[in-house]
Amino acid sequence: MLIELAIGDAYGAGFEYADEMSVYNDLSRYVTHPRHRLIPGNYTDDTQMSIAIAEVIVSQTPWTPQVLADSFVTCFKRDRREGYAGGFYDFLVNIQDGKEFLAKIRPDSDKSGAAMRAGPIGIYSTPEKVIEAATIQAAITHNTPDGIHAAIAAALMSHYFIYRLGPKHNLGQFLESYVSGEWSKAWEGKVKSKGWMSVRAAITALIRNDSISELLQDCIAFTGDVDTVATIALAAGSCSEEIRQDIPIHLVTGLENGAYGKDYLIKLDKQLMSLIGNKIN
Repeated sequence: MLIELAIGDAYGAGFEYADEMSVYNDLSRYVTHPRHRLIPGNYTDDTQMSIAIAEVIVSQTPWTPQVLADSFVTCFKRDRREGYAGGFYDFLVNIQDGKEFLAKIRPDSDKSGAAMRAGPIGIYSTPEKVIEAATIQAAITHNTPDGIHAAIAAALMSHYFIYRLGPKHNLGQFLESYVSGEWSKAWEGKVKSKGWMSVRAAITALIRNDSISELLQDCIAFTGDVDTVATIALAAGSCSEEIRQDIPIHLVTGLENGAYGKDYLIKLDKQLMSLIGNKIN
């Protein structure tokens, strides 16, 4: 899951809100964004915050706002990177720990930050536990109905496929049985910044594609906040028996491989997936 979502994030980062780059969406390489200072093949905040979530799950420490906020700060401080929204980047630079994070954050966003990092939460063994965990982590930064609902839906997407709860064409209906939203309604057009938009687009792409390479291209073709769409979709799609796992090898080898790059993601992925079915707290 983690390696796939990181590839989706890194590939999508070159196309985010850069509609003119769409002609290069052929999976042949990681592309350079025309306005951002991102190194092609490097992932962004979507992946770094997913790592923070996964590390808490794997450590099996108490799932509390304090523990999660500490993990967000720790992951950023040890590996500062581009890709965060400017204001949130500065916020992370200027705080020291999770306690200060919680004291100073304004948790009123309805954008995609809580949803983009929610994929690993699908590892929990029941939908009810997934909903509880996704809600707690979302409320730290996105304590709004839309922010929380988008995070729950994103987490339940990976849960649905991990635990083989039904065919992918029923994904939207499954989500609607647990969380408010028009999740079975196909998304059309550009994806803007609201979290539910990225989730809806990811669901649409998952349902209509049968390989992960086609899924990645389709996510990018929406235009707009496509790195988030790809992160959410590939986190879930990597766990589906109905989706052929055919990411081009050059996108795997071209993914960054520093201290928290490809090899670290593969190791953390194995630790995360070893928990499938466990009654983790």
